[in-house]
Amino acid sequence: MANWTSDELNKIGNAEELLIASRRNDGTLRKQVIIWVIRLGDDLYVRSVRGRGSWWFKGIQTRHEGRIEAGGVVKDVRFEEVNNLNDEIDAVYRKKYSRYAASIINSIISQDARSATLKLAAV
Repeated sequence: MANWTSDELNKIGNAEELLIASRRNDGTLRKQVIIWVIRLGDDLYVRSVRGRGSWWFKGIQTRHEGRIEAGGVVKDVRFEEVNNLNDEIDAVYRKKYSRYAASIINSIISQDARSATLKLAAV
């Protein structure tokens, strides 16, 4: 599995938003959706605000593969579910997006969102 370059981590981690698209069984990409992304150390994470029931998160379950675009970087990725690090990931979301209303921040650190946390692994 490939690793992120320092430049990719910086560009994606500093991006306000990320475009994410999962792959269907036939390998084609689904429609992109805009979500928030955070960097924690040398890893990148995303969450579904609507939890595991959102259409884009369900699409990821098909192949756990897709493509992201952020900060001028376009990269094929593998989606890895994360069940630990929630407190650390919450803290980074709070810090990065602190200029938004508390209700918006609370949606990305809710139990539903926490249950739909994905690590983006470069391929």
